[in-house]
Amino acid sequence: MKRQKSFKEITDQYGVLYLIPTPIGNLEDLTFRSLRMLKEVDLIASEDTRNTQKLLNHFEVSTKQISLHEHNVKERVPELIQRLLSGETIGQVSDAGMPSISDPGHEFVLAAIEAGIRVVALPGASAGITALIASGILPQPFLFYGFLPRKKNEQKKVFETLKTEKATLIFYESPYRVSKVLEQMQPYFGSERLVTVCRELTKIHEEYLRGTLGEVLEYLQEHELKGECCLIIEGQLKEEIIIPDDLLNLTIKEQVEQLIETDKITSKEAIKQVAKLRGLKKQDVYLEFHQ
Repeated sequence: MKRQKSFKEITDQYGVLYLIPTPIGNLEDLTFRSLRMLKEVDLIASEDTRNTQKLLNHFEVSTKQISLHEHNVKERVPELIQRLLSGETIGQVSDAGMPSISDPGHEFVLAAIEAGIRVVALPGASAGITALIASGILPQPFLFYGFLPRKKNEQKKVFETLKTEKATLIFYESPYRVSKVLEQMQPYFGSERLVTVCRELTKIHEEYLRGTLGEVLEYLQEHELKGECCLIIEGQLKEEIIIPDDLLNLTIKEQVEQLIETDKITSKEAIKQVAKLRGLKKQDVYLEFHQ
């Protein structure tokens, strides 16, 4: 066990590691305290020094920077720890939002704690929480997941684990993959699960898409998204239509054929069932089946 007093009864002569949040879009979201600490620390450890320099220039901050990102963290952290032990104060920032949340920084925090250095976090902007409270979906309890794996099979394992989760789910995603991710998600969560897609948070083109998973997917088939996105997914609050395991990995045409054979129903009824299961229009399933 380790006990930390952040501001009073300090006996060591070490420096302090300040975790400083930066704006997620609108520069006015930088707090007065964060701005003061950016000016007062001896050094700023930045995920991307070029990106952070734009912020520093805007607020006329002249503090020197050093890079700290996923590719140099093993070499850089010991160097930074030595500087803290010698009495320097360091502010750690990511490109946007809170350090360590889907960004580098956690290894630095762990090393500082292990070395007996005070770690002080400042409150500030966070895309996930910002999106959550405006989503219209139950804000608590929630489960923050962050970025999903890129590979489809790994995504499916995540969705299989989370499909009965009752807490609201928060994901970060690239606009180019949102539609594909929701398509992958649908067989596990059902087409009636509430979804809010938030993009360009705090920026001039901020936008919220609120609806069922099926409705949002239908919209995205005809509209292109731009800007970083945050997905807020309703937890499992009621019984939902889930695609059975024997149909899960089949194409639309194969699903229709499977239902015709196993349930002894007409193609028309099978098409209707698949459309409902996948949250698609019946005519789209019809065309896919008869192409």
